[in-house]
Amino acid sequence: MITAGIIGGSGYTGGELIRILVEHPKVKIDFIYSTTRASKKISTAHPDLLGLTDLQFTDTVNLAVDVVFLCLGHGNSTSFLMEHAFSSNTKIIDLSNDFRLAKDAVLNKKKFIYGLPELHKEAIKKANYIANPGCFATAIQLALLPLAKHNLLNTAIHVNAVTGSTGAGISPSDTSHFSWRNNNVSWYKPFTHQHLDEINESLHAFKNDVGELYFLPNRGNFTRGIFATAYATCDIRLEDANAMYHNFYKDALFTQISATEISLKQVVNTNQCHIHLHKHKDTLLITSAIDNLLKGASGQAVQNMNLMLGFEEGMGLNLKAGVY
Repeated sequence: MITAGIIGGSGYTGGELIRILVEHPKVKIDFIYSTTRASKKISTAHPDLLGLTDLQFTDTVNLAVDVVFLCLGHGNSTSFLMEHAFSSNTKIIDLSNDFRLAKDAVLNKKKFIYGLPELHKEAIKKANYIANPGCFATAIQLALLPLAKHNLLNTAIHVNAVTGSTGAGISPSDTSHFSWRNNNVSWYKPFTHQHLDEINESLHAFKNDVGELYFLPNRGNFTRGIFATAYATCDIRLEDANAMYHNFYKDALFTQISATEISLKQVVNTNQCHIHLHKHKDTLLITSAIDNLLKGASGQAVQNMNLMLGFEEGMGLNLKAGVY
């Protein structure tokens, strides 16, 4: 049994981590850190956990836990780690964007590995520090990586992706307020979203030509999930593209290639990514869908933890979707 700590446990990603880890057969949660909720029961922030755990938030950090998850706002993980010196034996999984890019991956001699298992599984197994990928970045990379590997992304790539309101975090805002979000759709950060940098780094990792990526994120009127469509001019038959994707993901536990059109409900509340391919004349359309809080955040973080600690990759992640 290993001990785990969660830094920032009152938000959406922290809540998902707690829900997974309280049921994980190899993990005991040692502490859940929150300066705003210290001494309060976990159920005050996550009412669905009432009766399932007696844990309380704390403002004390155990620096010797086996693994710690950082569920802090972007830019805050670096300062937290500068102020808290965890044991050299403590494995760190950061869910912010602080360490995802190669230029930011080292802090005080700690080298963070980019934690996309479908791309870096062997490196993750040997890693002590993980930068968990972004939610949009996960969905889009999984849609495009096989094409990048085979040098089939050398023209412009267009991506449209819609995300649920939980992608904006737990703090209320004008664009996450129910009365604004309900029966509404809008775009934001057109062609400039912060996840573009990590996506491009992964696509260029194969040293092949990659065309410019035009990404348009959209806000959806639902709470969780990402539904992404990517398309580009691509000289490959549909049958060959499907074979290529199946081969690329043959050892990927949580990425599935669907022969039929996919929908978001297939993956919500799971750690799965579902992908579908469609060819129209010389254009290849790739659709991918994930749960932004699970495969796009906390579920993938536990998947990385399992790999780092030598557990079965899917341990604790047998989560089921409901399509109705």
